Amino acid sequence: MNAIEPVPPRRRPLSPRRLSSFFLLLLALALATSSAAPIPASGEDSPPAPSSRIDQQTPGPWRSPVSAAELRPFAAPPSPWGAGHRGVDLGPLSAGATIRAPADGQVSFAGVVVDRPVLSIEHGSGYLSSFEPVEGSLEVGDAVSTGDPVGTLAPSKGHCTAPCLHWGVRLHGDYINPLLLTGDLEPSVLLPLGDDERRR
Repeated sequence: MNAIEPVPPRRRPLSPRRLSSFFLLLLALALATSSAAPIPASGEDSPPAPSSRIDQQTPGPWRSPVSAAELRPFAAPPSPWGAGHRGVDLGPLSAGATIRAPADGQVSFAGVVVDRPVLSIEHGSGYLSSFEPVEGSLEVGDAVSTGDPVGTLAPSKGHCTAPCLHWGVRLHGDYINPLLLTGDLEPSVLLPLGDDERRR
């Protein structure tokens, strides 16, 4: 009696949808592999981290960028896109007044936003200062130390009734009151209620 040979299963061709999914999976694996940092062999030193002045320091002590009064206080917005005053206005000043770095850092932006010249300084540890309207010769990447001149107050219309400097500070992307950093404003402290207040 002759043995019956098994019939090999017929393979179905891959559909275009399955084929594109397969290639997308291969692409994702290739990208993940290329972005992974190489592991040094035993006995080898790890590659040095990129040198950056702002990554290796904690900013401080802070000082005001100008000697002036607070014309308009900080008002935190109720939501990221809500109305508020994301900084303090310091003045009155004269056009051309010297603006100084409030802490050590590195220039991260110098240019015009809408119609005002703006300067931003990254201080490390998540702190970023912005000043407007400020003109100067600093460029992105320039290092500054506390008290260094970083620019001069440019003429501006509409922001303040008198010429002023708007100074904003962000910590990890969230605006905070800059005067908390200079010691010119004490943070609010909630005290526990006494027994007589609890009874009310």
